Amino acid sequence: MTWKTAYLESRVLSADPVELIEILYEYAILNVQEARNSLAQGDIAARAKAISRSIAILGELESSLDHKLGGGIAFNLARLYQYMRKRLTAANLKRADEPLAEVEALLKTLGEAWQAVSPGKSGGNDDIQLHPDRARAPSSNHDPFPAFSTCSPRSNPIVGQSGDYPKYLNLPL
Repeated sequence: MTWKTAYLESRVLSADPVELIEILYEYAILNVQEARNSLAQGDIAARAKAISRSIAILGELESSLDHKLGGGIAFNLARLYQYMRKRLTAANLKRADEPLAEVEALLKTLGEAWQAVSPGKSGGNDDIQLHPDRARAPSSNHDPFPAFSTCSPRSNPIVGQSGDYPKYLNLPL
């Protein structure tokens, strides 16, 4: 086992469900970036492998959605994950960077949103700010993300976990 694998396993085992989603976004972004670099270098095998890993991560993200609890957000995320998988497939077939850049930007935006709603990351500040150049949400009891209001390590409306680790990680617990 390499140190990277051991580090990832340690992160996964100590993560709550929202953090697991953040980790998946992080690795999806890294794989898309690797695919873009491999495309620029003309390394077909590395590009295909990185794109395949990104597609697999998007599939896991989609399969982890709880459509009953997540409602419209889960439905829209599923459609977005499907769209990104199609764009990655097109990028691989056409050997094009543009779809990879598009998927990378989408993943970064979604990753930032998950980080913003992650429990314990706000440091007690109720204001949520995805981008520094945008206005802040009002500091009141108004919840700018009502669909995520129940996000906590024990309850996540999108992932649908009850403190248990998602089965798709396939790690011995």
